[in-house]
Amino acid sequence: MLIKTRSLALTPCLPVHTIIGSVSSKLKMDRSGKMSTRTSTGGSSSSKAAPTMREFVRVDGGAGTRSQPEVIKFRLVSYNILAQVYVKSSLFPHSPSPCLRWKARSQAILTLLKNLGADFFCLQEVDEYDSFYKRNMEDHGYSSIYVQRSGQKRDGCGIFYKNNCAEFLSKETIEYNDLVDVIQGETSLSADKQNETLTNTNNGAGPKNVHCLDDLLSDSSVKEHHGDPNDPRVRLKRDCVGIMAAFKLKDPFHHVVILANTHLYWDPEWADVKLAQAKYLLSRLAQFKTLVTDKFECTPSLILSGDFNSTPGDKVYRYLISGNSLSTSSVRCLEELPLPLCSVHAFTRGEPPFTNCTPDFTNTLDYIFFSPSDCLKPVSILELPVLDSPDITGGLPNYSHPSDHLPIGAEFVITKD
Repeated sequence: MLIKTRSLALTPCLPVHTIIGSVSSKLKMDRSGKMSTRTSTGGSSSSKAAPTMREFVRVDGGAGTRSQPEVIKFRLVSYNILAQVYVKSSLFPHSPSPCLRWKARSQAILTLLKNLGADFFCLQEVDEYDSFYKRNMEDHGYSSIYVQRSGQKRDGCGIFYKNNCAEFLSKETIEYNDLVDVIQGETSLSADKQNETLTNTNNGAGPKNVHCLDDLLSDSSVKEHHGDPNDPRVRLKRDCVGIMAAFKLKDPFHHVVILANTHLYWDPEWADVKLAQAKYLLSRLAQFKTLVTDKFECTPSLILSGDFNSTPGDKVYRYLISGNSLSTSSVRCLEELPLPLCSVHAFTRGEPPFTNCTPDFTNTLDYIFFSPSDCLKPVSILELPVLDSPDITGGLPNYSHPSDHLPIGAEFVITKD
């Protein structure tokens, strides 16, 4: 979910290389953030739960079939399924009450996943993992790995993979609360330094240097967060998580692919925190790629997906694609460019108009990024509805869509080196 306020209030803090450089590759456990309330009316007039199914459509340059020799073809879907713990009529007054009930939603989600037939699912806001999703997906031929958020949060991120398609090799969890542990050991900012950084802010419009976490000492007006939001130990502790894993694709030849799945913090007023998380994410992902390369003596392909709670063109999005030389984004003052990534949709047909749809907020928040290479490319994408589609009218969730987000998907081909 997301709140409707989109203004950003940012101020300065610590340089990102200070934080990223001292972070150990080992994590504890953190979780991501959930969005706030919305008010609106409307809803589906359908009388029973029947999730809408859409097809994968070929993109320009996509060729071949799943049976083409010497080509690995696999399908990946990323989906924020909306944790049941967050499903309350007060948060979704526009949604018909029957479609919010766990029994209806769980079966609708399961039916949707089954019919999408992906080889990999990267799911966010997964609660009821042990009691429902793990065993039910096993019945459909999927194994899974999962990381739950810490504190009072009950949801997390999971990667589900078909046993006949991929062999699990290795994994690491990404816990953004580790950023707090890093700054605990850093030299505390003096009052003079705080005054200096506050003087250098850009009147709330954003930091002048996007390579810095200078923003982390800001926004003392935010009242919903406990503690002093000017204290990075409070500001960075958002209980957000991610998970990354290496898999060996089996047929018709062996190839290692790294998949990462994450859910960044939700609050648009705290875009600095999301940017810090994005930088930590790519730093950890680069470390993991090096580890996998060395351990398994391979050149792995890399795909990153999730709910980034960031719209196309904002600072998080621009940072994530800044390492791609084909990108038109300019991120200045970077000591080192991050992993080269580009969005599947931007690479093929352009970002969709929305992946999250409620009466108060409709925009794109979910992405599948991949590291372009000669051997890996997307050949089809999951079709998405348009704003005037009947199944979208009134906002989500509804009888046609069990979450306030839409599933996004892509089919990739890997050619033999």
